[in-house]
Amino acid sequence: MIRTARKARASHLAVPLVLVPALALVAAGCGSDDDNAGSTSTTAPETHKITVLAAASLTGTFTELGKQFEAAHLGTTVTFSFAASSALAQQINSGAPADVFASASTKNMTEVVDAGNATDPKVFATNSLEIAVPKDNPAHIDELGDLDEPGVKVALCEEQVPCGVAAKTVLEKSGEKITPVTYGADVKAVLTSVTLGEVDAGLVYQTDVAAAGDKVTGIEIPADVNARTTYPVATLKDAKDQETAKAFVDYVLSDEGSKVFTEAGFGPPA
Repeated sequence: MIRTARKARASHLAVPLVLVPALALVAAGCGSDDDNAGSTSTTAPETHKITVLAAASLTGTFTELGKQFEAAHLGTTVTFSFAASSALAQQINSGAPADVFASASTKNMTEVVDAGNATDPKVFATNSLEIAVPKDNPAHIDELGDLDEPGVKVALCEEQVPCGVAAKTVLEKSGEKITPVTYGADVKAVLTSVTLGEVDAGLVYQTDVAAAGDKVTGIEIPADVNARTTYPVATLKDAKDQETAKAFVDYVLSDEGSKVFTEAGFGPPA
């Protein structure tokens, strides 16, 4: 009897000795899973931000290119400021912070380069003028010569603005004498005057007429009196993120960029 009781007591004490190692293994296994879960992580893309100053006539195309560029370069944000090229050139030369400049005129780009604020600009597109009239064409304008008829209200870009320079060239070539009722700060301002019916016609870029859709009607200007403007782009000297700025310029010059400009009605680089 005593011997049996001792065996039973020994057997009862042995059970924890067998279970402890097993429990330790289970705990170790759980700890391993937690460690693995904690070590799994997704590296966030490096963030980059650039500011692009671009001609007003590039609003639609550059906005589209910006979206494409951001999609192709995760973590990158492109901020745009659109205005007349002459105004943007003045801003850059006055120290405005920016990374890329896209001008609707080689003259304004040259001003920035000569001031030492940009180097090696590249031409990426060209454009020509067209007459824009309200959709219902209340003044019944059919050609350039109709713009100097009595009572016809015309809007032009300011003379120092690229579209104003081009308009002056067209009028000189054609011999037409036009006194505009208003001058727009840029080509978008002139187009707005037309779409709102504030004027009977405006001289704008062909691409602006196309972008306006059915809001306006476009009337072609004969090639022999028309004027063409050239669009150069460059990375700015004081760009905070030179690498990303150069990558954006390369994207503008790429096949993807060329496709966007062609679809918008721009001509190829001269």
